[in-house]
Order: sequence, then structure tokens, then C-alpha cells
Amino acid sequence: MRTLVLIRHAKSDWGNPGTPDHDRPLNERGLRDGPVMAQRLRAAGTMLDAIVASTALRARTTAGFFGDALGLTPELRTDLYGASPRTLLAVAASSGADRVALVAHDPGMTALAGRLSGGGIAAMPTCAVATFRWDAEGWDIATAIDPDAWSFDSPR
Repeated sequence: MRTLVLIRHAKSDWGNPGTPDHDRPLNERGLRDGPVMAQRLRAAGTMLDAIVASTALRARTTAGFFGDALGLTPELRTDLYGASPRTLLAVAASSGADRVALVAHDPGMTALAGRLSGGGIAAMPTCAVATFRWDAEGWDIATAIDPDAWSFDSPR
């Protein structure tokens, strides 16, 4: 069984236009939504082996909420910053985990969620969580076929 959880980072703060994009923190809503969504994923009974996050501050902070809720320490990867759907899947497959969450950015997250859901997920708003499950032994098989099940949750 393979599980992929896509988590788009929580809402970031655009209040300081001089802040580089990579260093933007979460805003008040993001700081509120992150822990709520992490607890909702935990309450849904989703089990994970790993959380892998973009190195961007907003993604690292969001991943921390999910790590705290699920008892995991997120791994940070520079290649998740602005990652394409292909890169997102490659990172999941190379994580060494059967059940992995990726915390990253749009447009890659929406594109991948839309593809894996057969168009059922049209957008990944900030702090949205999309979960995909395959009854497959390896990521090479899982990423080549449609998931057996998927779900979507959003703070909005």
C-alpha cells in the first residue's frame, strides 16, 4: 500500500514587499489554519512514515505543524521549492517511505492533485490536504496508475 499526502503550505504574509519569496513567513490565518489542518489529518487516522517539505519558510513552518501532530520530523528539500508534478512524484518515490506527505507550492501541487484525482481537485488552496492511496507494492507502479482512493480537505 502506498499513500501520498499533498499539503500546500499555509497562507503566507505578503506584508513586507522587501522579503524574498523564499523567506516569507505565514500570516495570521496561516498560523491558525496549519495546526487545525494537521489535527484534522491526524483525526482522520492517516498514518505517515515521512514528511518532506520545501525549504521555503512558509512550507517549513507548515510542515512543522504536521510533524508535531503526527510525531514526525520533516525532511527539508530544496527541489520542492517550485517543484513540478514530476519532481513531486520523484521526491515521494525517493523518500524511502511507503506513506509520505509532501509540503510544497503551487502551481505544482494543484497540477498533481488534479491529475491524480482525475480532475476532481480543481485547486489546492493554501493549507489544503489531498490524500491518495494505491494498493501497489512500489512507487514505480503507484505513480503509473490511478490511485485506488483519494480525499480532499481544505480550511476554507
